[in-house]
This record gives sequence, C-alpha cells and structure tokens, in this order.
Amino acid sequence: MSTVDSTTSTTSTTPTQLSRNTGGTLGKDDFLKLLVAQLQHQDPMSPMQDSDFMGQMASFSTLEQITNMAAANETIAQNLTANGAISLIGRTVTYTDTDKVSHTGVVEKVTTADGKPSLTVAGVGGIDPSTITQVA
Repeated sequence: MSTVDSTTSTTSTTPTQLSRNTGGTLGKDDFLKLLVAQLQHQDPMSPMQDSDFMGQMASFSTLEQITNMAAANETIAQNLTANGAISLIGRTVTYTDTDKVSHTGVVEKVTTADGKPSLTVAGVGGIDPSTITQVA
C-alpha cells in the first residue's frame, strides 16, 4: 500500500522517504522516478500489464514534449520582445517612470541583460519597454 501527499512519498514495503520542495507540481524527472519506483516494487506474481506500461510511457513522452515546447515558446517570446524593442530605435516614445511621470524622447539604443531589453531614451538608460505608453 502506498500513500502520496504533496511533500513526501512513502511506500510501506521499504523505509525510503522522498522529500520534495517544488510547490506540489511534478516535472518530467519526478514522473520518471515514480515510474521506475513502480517497476521496482511491482508484484512479480501480478506484473504491470503491457498496455499500462505503454500508457505511462506515452504520458512521459507527452510531458517531455510539452516541456520542450514551453522552453521553445519562452525563447520565441524573448526574441519577439527584443525585436520589438529594436524596432523602436530612432522613434519618439513616451514612457512612464517609477514616479508615474511621463517623459518623451527618441530611443537611442537597446541593451539586453538576462534576456530582457532595456532602452536608452534621450540619454536616460534603463527604460523598460513595457512602460512605453506612446510611439510616434
């Protein structure tokens, strides 16, 4: 008999305890560990059916592909954001600073740090493109 909750997984046949601190979500590594543990602890007199095993492997494959797609989508989003910022060079923009004051100026350059673009507008650097309220 096995019991599983959001922080520990315990199997009564072994004294092994797995602890997780991922906020209650399972990733592909967790899924694979569960599958291997299930195979190691299955009843030899009543092993897992081929169809059950194939279903779990299909689920694992699907999870891995979704993870890969999410990573690819993140890269695409970063590239689109960078391209959008680059397209503002030479354009007059109005942006709102941290004090909620509007400023207008020409975008002089774009720099990227940690995958996030930052604008220099009229000599003022570090302008977040998401603060732009108007482009002329």
